[in-house]
Amino acid sequence: MHITLQNLSEIKKKVKEIGNKKQLKTFPNIIAVTKTFSSDKFIPLLESGHKHFGENKVQETENKWISLKKNYEHIQLHMLGKLQSNKAKKAVEIFNYIHSLDSSKLAIKINSYVKELEKNIGIFIQINIGEESQKSGILLGDLNDFYNFCTKELSLNIIGLMCLPPINQTNQNYFSVLREKANELNLKELSMGMSSDYEDATLNGSTFLRLGTAIMGKRNI
Repeated sequence: MHITLQNLSEIKKKVKEIGNKKQLKTFPNIIAVTKTFSSDKFIPLLESGHKHFGENKVQETENKWISLKKNYEHIQLHMLGKLQSNKAKKAVEIFNYIHSLDSSKLAIKINSYVKELEKNIGIFIQINIGEESQKSGILLGDLNDFYNFCTKELSLNIIGLMCLPPINQTNQNYFSVLREKANELNLKELSMGMSSDYEDATLNGSTFLRLGTAIMGKRNI
């Protein structure tokens, strides 16, 4: 068995164990984050029928995935990195989900291109859960107004919330807060949990885990 398939199998097993203990009704989707990896590294995942893949940059995704999507029609692509507004149109064209909506300017751009291209994509609002100055994202105190702007003034398909908790801190509390906020807004999807903390994220009801190293191994950066 290819190493990526072996890693994915082990992760699924852990997630299922956690889900069964917590009596979860559904288990989270696993996004294989393939940024910086060439296609030969993840073709085994595609061949096995794995569905969800994540990238951080529009240009890299375009170069890597356009032809692959023609051959593997089941693929669902997730934009995980910061999205510049000048790349919004291309992002709407390529991706099925955007996890990093972090400003009104970007929301307006995405909304115009969704209408122009007549493509409905799932969008997560990125929350700056730790109120860190170096990170983008909507502050929790501004979320209600931003959500109303996106859904009522615009017509964006906001399906959930996403966060990147502060490094070297216990993430359980942050995940719990995000889950509560999503429940308040009646949002069903939560994009939280990476290779180092996906078990905690699963415990707290994540519906999309963003896993790079745990599946793909270390990156050559």
